[in-house]
Amino acid sequence: MLGEVRDSWAMRPGDNKKVDSEYVRKGTCSIFAFVEPLGGRHHTSVREHRTAVDWAEEIKYMVDEMYPEAEKIILVMDNLNTHKPSSLYKAFNPEEARRIIKKLEIHYTPKHGSWLDIAEIELNVMTRQ
Repeated sequence: MLGEVRDSWAMRPGDNKKVDSEYVRKGTCSIFAFVEPLGGRHHTSVREHRTAVDWAEEIKYMVDEMYPEAEKIILVMDNLNTHKPSSLYKAFNPEEARRIIKKLEIHYTPKHGSWLDIAEIELNVMTRQ
């Protein structure tokens, strides 16, 4: 997703390459992350967009593939406008949307409280690498 403005090169043969901090952005992507800290589980997926339908499809995957036996799944997430139960109705028929919603217990982090969101913390670390 990033291109170099200048070629990377080693100062001496055998040294690590030196990479200039200037870069050219060649696109963007959206990263969805589900983290279960006490269970040691982590799921990350990358999509071209971050729409309500994208979010709904990721939630359906979590419900049906990651936790198919769960009666209740507790979600803690930020208040992004697509992170709403109504997004499930945009992606699926009403019966399917209701089936998924019944399994969810949703809690939102406070505005400006991304430091409370474990997935957000992991994404921040990934971005800085």
